[in-house]
Amino acid sequence: MNFNLDKIPGRTAQPRSFGLTMVTDKGLSLQDTKDFLSVSAPHVDVVKLAFGSAYVTPNLAEKIKVYQSYNIPVYFGGLLFEAFLVRNQYDDFVKAIKEYGITHIEVSDGAITIPHAEKCGYIEKLAKLGTVYSKVGSKDKDRQHITPPYKYIEVMHAEMEAGAQYIVAEAGENGTVGIYRDSGEVREGLVQEILTRISHEKIIWEAPLKNQQLYFLDLIGCNANLGNIPAYEVIALEAMRVGLRGDSFHFYLGE
Repeated sequence: MNFNLDKIPGRTAQPRSFGLTMVTDKGLSLQDTKDFLSVSAPHVDVVKLAFGSAYVTPNLAEKIKVYQSYNIPVYFGGLLFEAFLVRNQYDDFVKAIKEYGITHIEVSDGAITIPHAEKCGYIEKLAKLGTVYSKVGSKDKDRQHITPPYKYIEVMHAEMEAGAQYIVAEAGENGTVGIYRDSGEVREGLVQEILTRISHEKIIWEAPLKNQQLYFLDLIGCNANLGNIPAYEVIALEAMRVGLRGDSFHFYLGE
């Protein structure tokens, strides 16, 4: 780092197995992507091309190659997987990830209903092609409110057994579904019960809002896995991780 400061917590080093920052790219241009990485690459572990944006992104192959030139894996948002699936085009999805050299794959059922055994079957098949991130939780507020914590845990266990390397805890684009209430407030009971059964190192908590990021850093520590981070917030998040933002300033000073 640029200065010598005591009492800075130890961050895991790239390539990280935990302490991940997953960035959501909602449509950066090629030049924006290069500019973003020129500053933030040391703090970015994986990039998601949000929702189905890869379908309409110009120069998609070039953009993916820019990320890969920094050894940063890219994957398509789980909504794109669901869009192929609901159209009975699973084989076309596999063809697409191979064509673009995608090695990380998100399997989700947030927008459509997939029988869980069938979802686990897709995880098992896709795990043979790359690293699977399995998303748990629904974008439908009615569906999410009836899912008790024990069910989240059962589903997470089953999906890891099927071959998922990480579980992604759904938050939606605005952080108001899944593990959050409509207000964006963390469903603390749900999160804390999940952590009694599932290692924090295997869960990526989608946390697009600063107060959500702060909650998980306070609960888990500087090496919490955080996702859905806007590109322009990566440096600010890394500063917050190590206690160099007002909200987290006192986290480590007593250690």
